[in-house]
Amino acid sequence: MVKAVVGANWGDEGKGKITDMLAKEADIIVRFQGGANAGHTIVNDYGKFALHTLPSGCFYSHTTSIIGNGVALNIPILFNEIKSIMERGVPQPKILVSDRAQMVMPYHILFDQYEEERLGGKSFGSTKSGIAPFYSDKYAKIGFQVSELFDEELLKEKVVRICETKNVLLEHLYHKPLLDPHELLETLHQYREMVEPYVCDVSSYLWNAIKEGKEILLEGQLGTLKDPDHGIYPMVTSSSTLAAYGAIGAGIPPYEIQKVIVVCKAYSSAVGAGAFVSEIFGDEADELRKRGGDGGEYGATTGRPRRMGWFDCVASKYGCRLQGATDVAFTVLDVLGYLDEIPVCVGYEIDGEVTTDFPTTSKLEKAKPVLKYLPGWKTDIRGIKKYEDLPENCRNYVEFVEEQIGFPITMVSNGPGRNDIIYR
Repeated sequence: MVKAVVGANWGDEGKGKITDMLAKEADIIVRFQGGANAGHTIVNDYGKFALHTLPSGCFYSHTTSIIGNGVALNIPILFNEIKSIMERGVPQPKILVSDRAQMVMPYHILFDQYEEERLGGKSFGSTKSGIAPFYSDKYAKIGFQVSELFDEELLKEKVVRICETKNVLLEHLYHKPLLDPHELLETLHQYREMVEPYVCDVSSYLWNAIKEGKEILLEGQLGTLKDPDHGIYPMVTSSSTLAAYGAIGAGIPPYEIQKVIVVCKAYSSAVGAGAFVSEIFGDEADELRKRGGDGGEYGATTGRPRRMGWFDCVASKYGCRLQGATDVAFTVLDVLGYLDEIPVCVGYEIDGEVTTDFPTTSKLEKAKPVLKYLPGWKTDIRGIKKYEDLPENCRNYVEFVEEQIGFPITMVSNGPGRNDIIYR
């Protein structure tokens, strides 16, 4: 069976933990989109890790970790990551890389930095990992596919052609040093050496695995509201963050994805710019940020303080609907134990009218949150294993959210560890 683990909101929902947990029962875990621009934080028996490219199931010796064709593959980052987890006692993970994946090139990272610099105050809040320039090149059909590393004649011709076009921009738009085709070719040779042992026809491998009845997890990056079509455009990422894209980014038939586990936080947080209706500020935000996540709400890749807000029913209902949630995993519920009452955003007021439908960006910018206050439970709920053992107000909070979003909350996470989970 194929299951997808995806985010409901702006990313940072706790997908890494849920994937790591579900991977115990899985054979194969596939990253299907995005690059090393977002991190998944995982706490398990080996310690605490921030992964950027490796699928979150790579800590189990029985799993195969796959980099799908939809991923923006930064080869040195992937290999440094494998080395860094092995240095901490994790057995060498079994890894396959799609021959159709495309590579993030060093110049993509430079162009990302130069463009944010050029835009100044109007920048997109990019993580400067080269993601937008990478996907621009992929769709402009001037990207480098892993399979092309093994065609030397093609590479020699292509590096010259690519450098010509890139150098026009470097010289006239950014006024930065030019690219050298010989250096670029040398880099590609190094990438070839690193990746060669892992290259595989992934869609064929997965087709056979599905026929053999293997358990496959698709791991998404970021969340619905960062999707380029359905998110808060233009403050979005450059690849689709939806479960439906898992079929494309892994190379499997869409009807094989039978479960979609949408991860949703018990409050809201966001990294990067863009509309965020339930956002809070000042001491209130600092307090939530400090208590949030495991060790505070700071980006796993960037270390940036995340923007904080109360749970947003409007955004989460929309996020779950677009993902096609069969199950909702509700995370970091334990964090809210300090509050006397808990605000929840149940609607948006736009131009004097209240809506519960998530609008397009220009309307979103004008939206004000309609808040409802629920009584807090004022205790620590970590360590509780059964739903009925949670305090009544805590259960009321979960059930209120479930009713508002209209999708079943089947897992409640009440701590950062692999086993801090309650099944409903």
